[in-house]
Parts: sequence; structure tokens; C-alpha cells
Amino acid sequence: MNSPTPASDLILDVYVSLSLEIGRTQITIRDLLKLAPGSVVELDRPAGAPLDVLVGRRLVAHGEVVMINERYGVRLTGALGGVERL
Repeated sequence: MNSPTPASDLILDVYVSLSLEIGRTQITIRDLLKLAPGSVVELDRPAGAPLDVLVGRRLVAHGEVVMINERYGVRLTGALGGVERL
């Protein structure tokens, strides 16, 4: 007979959504409909600023974009502690 698995071990295999955010902006629907290939949308962060790493909608870390075998990746530069995430 197998021994029971602790509850904390059960959640370790649950998949979550990981998102990277480089910045945000607000535009009108009129301006959104004017966007075409080659359009530039200015974001609220300066170039070179760290990305936000989100799990679900919760900020959990900061990072920077890297290239790995012709694919984008993220190098974590800082993780937020429990109090910082609230």
C-alpha cells in the first residue's frame, strides 16, 4: 500500500499561466483601429527596464529578455517575496 502524499506535493504538478509584460498603455478605440503593420505603440516603460513576470495576474518576479537557440526566453533578475506580492 502506498503512503499518502502530502497536500503540498499535490499542487507541485499543477500547470499555471506564466506571462511576461514589457509595458502598458491606454489608447482610444479610434487609435487602435488605425494601427497597421509598422505602427509603433509607445509603452509606459523605458527601453531596457525589467519585464514583469506574472503567474496568472499576480506579479511574482522581474526579468530580462534573452535569446536561446533562436527563441525568446527570460532571465529572472529578481523574485518578489510574499509581502511584496500583496
